[in-house]
Amino acid sequence: MKKELIIFGANGALGKGISEVLLKKDYDEIFLFDFNVDDLPSSDKIKKIETGDLAVEENVIKAISNIHPSKDKIIFLSSTVGGYSGGNYIWNADIAELDKMININFKSAFFITKHFAKIVKNSGGGSICMTAAYSGVAPEPKKAAYSSAKAALIQLIKTTALEGKEINLSANAIAPYIIDTPANREWMKDTSVYENWVKPAEIGELIHSIFCHFNFITGNVINLTHRFKI
Repeated sequence: MKKELIIFGANGALGKGISEVLLKKDYDEIFLFDFNVDDLPSSDKIKKIETGDLAVEENVIKAISNIHPSKDKIIFLSSTVGGYSGGNYIWNADIAELDKMININFKSAFFITKHFAKIVKNSGGGSICMTAAYSGVAPEPKKAAYSSAKAALIQLIKTTALEGKEINLSANAIAPYIIDTPANREWMKDTSVYENWVKPAEIGELIHSIFCHFNFITGNVINLTHRFKI
């Protein structure tokens, strides 16, 4: 079986870390999707494709149309698409913030999953790993819109795992609390805590491990709340 890999959000801090790991693995063809792909790695087996707003279904359909199903392929998809906005109590919540969180964290994931499943249905099988958040599992104050959108994503993955049994599709999600990225270091300038944050490359290795055992690992939301040095 050939192995194809799709990465959505490949040019973000997390996406770059995951891509750096997965590009070294044994995938026969790799598709990197993002708004800007100019500075992403290039090789004979890599295809770089620019996308529009993935909360718009037509843009997802256009992106996924670059993937061609075949019964001799297993297709894997990792998505880091998402974003955070918060800081207000629910009684001060802004409708624009709610719409933004639903669009970027849930609708994009819904459309990606929907149209990826159609590809897998006509292939030898596949697996999807979405990026949720620990806030979607254990809500925190002043994050109502963000937590609700990520919780919806988690239910999407669990439902897809159940339905995916019909088409050899497994579905999982990672749920980080905080990831070691430049933006997060700028936000929290306390160097003593950085070593406790999970690294993008570590997440990449985790996702690859899930994909290596995709035929029996499904329906899981893996909480990544703390790392310790070894």
